[in-house]
Amino acid sequence: MEPNQNLASENKDGSKPKLANKVIAIASGKGGVGKTVFTVNLAVCLAKSGKKVLVIDGDLGLGNVNVLFGFHPKFNLYHVMKGHRSIRDIIYKSPEGVDILPGSNGYTQFANLDDKAREQLIKSFSELDDYDYILIDTGAGIGANVISFTLYANEVLLMITPDPTSVTDAYGLIKSLISIDKNKKISFIVNRIKTEQEGNKVVKRITEISNKFLGMKPTKLGFLYQDEEIDKSIRKQKPLLFTAPNSKAAENLYQIAGTIANIPVDPYQTQPKMVVYFKKFLHSLIPNT
Repeated sequence: MEPNQNLASENKDGSKPKLANKVIAIASGKGGVGKTVFTVNLAVCLAKSGKKVLVIDGDLGLGNVNVLFGFHPKFNLYHVMKGHRSIRDIIYKSPEGVDILPGSNGYTQFANLDDKAREQLIKSFSELDDYDYILIDTGAGIGANVISFTLYANEVLLMITPDPTSVTDAYGLIKSLISIDKNKKISFIVNRIKTEQEGNKVVKRITEISNKFLGMKPTKLGFLYQDEEIDKSIRKQKPLLFTAPNSKAAENLYQIAGTIANIPVDPYQTQPKMVVYFKKFLHSLIPNT
């Protein structure tokens, strides 16, 4: 069944639901491309720059944002849908400065909501209007839950890897989104690249086929290089920006966050001032330091 195209556009009285300043749905055509890791660390980046940020775990059947923040929620979105808790009751305030709405894990019926239940859930987000950014970590693919979250968002950010299947599936998701809302703002990140050339090939491929067959070009926001520190941070259940703040991937994340928020984000901002000074000095002499 097609998701209701207007479910996030109007309340029953015809008024517009309140939104945060910016709602971004992070999506992917296929699973396993690093979408949740990116969402978590983008949220931390934005919070470090002084923004008030909420992450909604929109993978309603297999939510795991909480795992990457290292906590086990007592309540989650399932309890909101069952009427046991309000949307604000389940918000977890992380030590990293990011608020989190935990998703459910293992509830099959919640992973496949009907239109009415999905509309009810998404409209409940209108209570969350006091954030600068709401980031929705959607499930993978083009299911009804994913499409509904992307319709609710101001912008959709796709995660793509150099894997040909990832590029193909990303195009499929773009096609689905454009068929419902031709004006939807869509951008993308190329993740797990080894070289800039590899990343540029993906950019060329996804923009060319989108332009040729859909008449639009999604916007590239940046690259994330393959970095073993990311895997280490997952095992530690801590955001990369805390486990390896000086890594190449962390630098990439700061740059992307700066682009999204249109602010200068200093990748050395969390370090003592003298350390920052010498790192910047060395970087000016030897760019790769």
